[in-house]
Amino acid sequence: MKELNQYLNEHKQRFLDELLALLRIPSISADPKYADDVRTMAQATAQHLTDLGVDQVEIFETAGHPIVYGEKIIDPKAPTVLVYGHYDVQPADPLELWDNPAFEPIIKTTENHPQGAIFARGSCDDKGQFFMHFKAFEMMSRNNSLPCNVKFMIEGEEEVGSAHLEEFCKNNKSKLACDVVLVSDTSIIDNETPSLTVGLRGLCYMEVEVTGPNRDLHSGVYGGAVPNPINVLCDMISSLHDSKRRITVEGFYDDVEKVSSKERKMMNEAPYNEKAYMKDLQIGELMGEKGYTTIERTGIRPTLDVNGIWGGYTGEGAKTVLPSKAHAKISMRLVPDQDPKKIEKLFQKHFEAIAPKAVKVKVTALHGGQPAVVPTTSVEYKAAEKAMEATFGKKPLPQRGGGSIPIVAMFESVLQVSTILMGFGLDSDDIHSPNEHYGLFNYYKGIETIPYFYQYYAELKQKSK
Repeated sequence: MKELNQYLNEHKQRFLDELLALLRIPSISADPKYADDVRTMAQATAQHLTDLGVDQVEIFETAGHPIVYGEKIIDPKAPTVLVYGHYDVQPADPLELWDNPAFEPIIKTTENHPQGAIFARGSCDDKGQFFMHFKAFEMMSRNNSLPCNVKFMIEGEEEVGSAHLEEFCKNNKSKLACDVVLVSDTSIIDNETPSLTVGLRGLCYMEVEVTGPNRDLHSGVYGGAVPNPINVLCDMISSLHDSKRRITVEGFYDDVEKVSSKERKMMNEAPYNEKAYMKDLQIGELMGEKGYTTIERTGIRPTLDVNGIWGGYTGEGAKTVLPSKAHAKISMRLVPDQDPKKIEKLFQKHFEAIAPKAVKVKVTALHGGQPAVVPTTSVEYKAAEKAMEATFGKKPLPQRGGGSIPIVAMFESVLQVSTILMGFGLDSDDIHSPNEHYGLFNYYKGIETIPYFYQYYAELKQKSK
């Protein structure tokens, strides 16, 4: 490891420059006008793997955006690690809220990143994090210290639901055969408190449309007599939570996993300062389901949130219009053992039932994903735990994350292997928001830590035989 750390120190600037070049590519998978940029990013990803000496590098076409694959088999008898990441990013909107253009990365210090952070869309989610694995592989390969076989699968549709990944995995099960999937698309508690994500919430993402009159109307001539779809939609959305902030969809909580008081106590031992939390977000108080702490609300409880709402006139100045239609996008974060398909049906039935006769509603399911829990007793987890302890100087805390990575459950069902979620971002890194950033400390700490995972995993696998 001494040679690897020396290599890292000698090549830090190049490792950073190469990442900055990737961050300049606007690989927004959700917007068709960026399709060429997404493909450019796939090609750049494949070229990096080729330059690293990875074998069988290929860009696989899908019905959507391509998947980049490559492998390095050093010994068929050695354990195989499949590294998963995604090269696509979220849209940068609203652009006016960025301090710098979203795809023109800059480095500046913050309270949480006194050593500097890279500000750019995709810096933390997930270009900076999957690229750590490329650079860690480079260090091990150049120093002849790679103890495991490595396979890379970097997709371009994670931010739009990984629609074609399951089909790819099913059609390429032998190619993707491995002992564990390693993912860095999660966070740690803070730079002094390492953690490993052991749980992820699932997702059910819906779009609703409320239609009133057959055309936009003059709000003076018709106002007060004809239903306003925006008003109706707001009333309907408001009714989706009760006074205790519980979701009112019938049957929504039927399958929610009951977490033991012991695990809840362990979760709340993680460092948390409520005043600092609110100060960072510039809010006056917190809101959430009564009876649960903030850590529990974002880790073990399901949610329902409006992610976007629109209708009528939203341009400059005034237009006194009573709109014909109103729309909203609604996401529900799910916990074990909720099933997204079941929740889709429950939500649609409920939303249609609460609509007044004055309007028509249309409910569309956009995408979803299963929740997942990672065991903390496995060889894979123990290797990740030892790796983080080696570089941070303290054992990482197991944490349930509030986000969703639906492919984790898919890997277990299709590839029949567990996933280790060893991310290095911070929750305060503003992923999916303006001014997304990723700490230089975190980027380099990830590159330093990943080789330890390979070393300990190979050793523990050998002992377990």
